[in-house]
Amino acid sequence: MTFRPLLLAAVLIAALPAPALAGDGLSNWASDTAAFALPVLRANVAVTSDIVRIGDVIDNAGPAGQIAIYRAPDLGTTGSLPTAQVLTALRAHQVIGVDTKEIKQVTVTRLARNVESKDIQENVAHALEHRSGLGDAANLSLTFDRDLQDLYLDASNTGAMQPTTVRYEPRSNRFDVTFEIANDSGAAPTKLRFTGTAIETVEAAVLTRNVERTDILKSSDLIIERRPKAEIGGEAAARDRALGMQVRRSMRAGQALKAVDLVKPDLVQRDQGVTLIVQAAGLYLTTRGKALDNGTEGDVVSVLNLQSKRTVTGVVTGRGQVTIQIATPQPIVISDTGAAPAPTALADSTASVSSKPE
Repeated sequence: MTFRPLLLAAVLIAALPAPALAGDGLSNWASDTAAFALPVLRANVAVTSDIVRIGDVIDNAGPAGQIAIYRAPDLGTTGSLPTAQVLTALRAHQVIGVDTKEIKQVTVTRLARNVESKDIQENVAHALEHRSGLGDAANLSLTFDRDLQDLYLDASNTGAMQPTTVRYEPRSNRFDVTFEIANDSGAAPTKLRFTGTAIETVEAAVLTRNVERTDILKSSDLIIERRPKAEIGGEAAARDRALGMQVRRSMRAGQALKAVDLVKPDLVQRDQGVTLIVQAAGLYLTTRGKALDNGTEGDVVSVLNLQSKRTVTGVVTGRGQVTIQIATPQPIVISDTGAAPAPTALADSTASVSSKPE
């Protein structure tokens, strides 16, 4: 379809004789002039489709507004066109006399819905949550078969990511999840499919150096990392719980601690000189001894009394201290029945004493 140049109308009006503009002709001329307002170039253009039309780049485009003149940039991107190039494209469709307002270039942005990679990962994790033995979404470590990047969808895709197919194989840790996103255009929903592996992880205290059984764990010895739950194989040790504790066995740097790996620190070491404390009601004695066992607070250990050379057992009560608690005999309580106890034992005792011969 061929459109008359918009500038031609203004030229024809200027050529009309003056009488033609008098009276009603003047009002008609004003309305005609308004109807043929000059096109004005736009500096910034935003489009939702994959093409740029004349009506996108100029105001007052008239019937020519629906004519496509350029392919739009990629979804979510922006491009620019020199003003001279835009005017050339417009003249090809008989649109002339454009007011450029001294614009040097026209910027064109393709509107889109941006689905960020972190949102994709969160949606996949929530879709897999509590399936086939998996735990909470926050504890799932996902690895995608393809590098996960931000997605740009047509701006009409305004719906939420709804999972329609969710598969997970525990033996291989493989997942296959498909989502649908509804749109405003009435077209079929957009489908997105993601595949990869999912592993449940837990927070664990991890050693930063090799440690021996006798080492006391310090803050610098531990860092927090997320490790596969299957690797831990039990309850992971929290960092706060591990501080000040010992390990049951020698362990290497990089190993994650389990709760069963930790023990209270030994307060008494084998062959260590210790203070042996003997306690009873109203009695408190100390002597030197040599521990024959390792022990932490509350453990029962054997100690050689260096004075008597006898081996005794006691409870570890402090660093280098073993306490022997002697039970105090309980007094015999005789209830008052109003009658004196029978002196049977005394009589027997008296009877067993031989009388002295005169």
